[in-house]
Amino acid sequence: MAKRVLYIEDDADIGQWVKEDLERRGYEVEWLQSGDRAAERAAQADLVVLDVMLPGLDGFTIGQRLKREAPNVPILMLSARTSVDDKLQGLQFADDYLTKPFHPDELAARLEVLQRRYGLSAEQQIQCGHLLIKPELQTVIDGRTNEEIPLTAKQLQILMYFLRNRGLILTKEQIYEAVWGEPYMEGDKTVNVHIRYLREKIELDPSNPQIIETIRGIGYRVRP
Repeated sequence: MAKRVLYIEDDADIGQWVKEDLERRGYEVEWLQSGDRAAERAAQADLVVLDVMLPGLDGFTIGQRLKREAPNVPILMLSARTSVDDKLQGLQFADDYLTKPFHPDELAARLEVLQRRYGLSAEQQIQCGHLLIKPELQTVIDGRTNEEIPLTAKQLQILMYFLRNRGLILTKEQIYEAVWGEPYMEGDKTVNVHIRYLREKIELDPSNPQIIETIRGIGYRVRP
């Protein structure tokens, strides 16, 4: 499963260059040009790459906020500032500090180091209630019995889509278009049916679901 990078950089040329380079290396990159939505997106990321000079709040302020919101997500600061004081300020909350200009190989190498430090290996596991999900193996384990729960390909895709957007309320339209890759037709019950069968396999009590919640009138959510 590709590691998800939340990349915050207001310079369009640098941002596009870094995003394309990281995606070529196998990362999944969400690029924001300001810190306005950073706090809500950080929890869904494996790594954060954060520029210091941003419109509105600067990177130092945003980084401190992100570390409070998602303390287990490593942050790498990017900055043209080279003074020791700036680096020390950044490293009060960030896990690494890289000065501009930089070579893409160095950025990639530093991200690899952060992954090893935080244990974001290929064997990364996701805990969700009594479930243990192993993305690389495409398996879901019942933590009570240590037995695999057999899911269909679509059920697994739906569950992984929820986990990538954990904590967010997702509409039927969003789920259908993300999993089936086609425009949603109003009134289509496909998502409802698949989620009902998925709940029967993963919920302790499908009639009172605790993993995939129904948000009445809007959609569904997996709690953070």
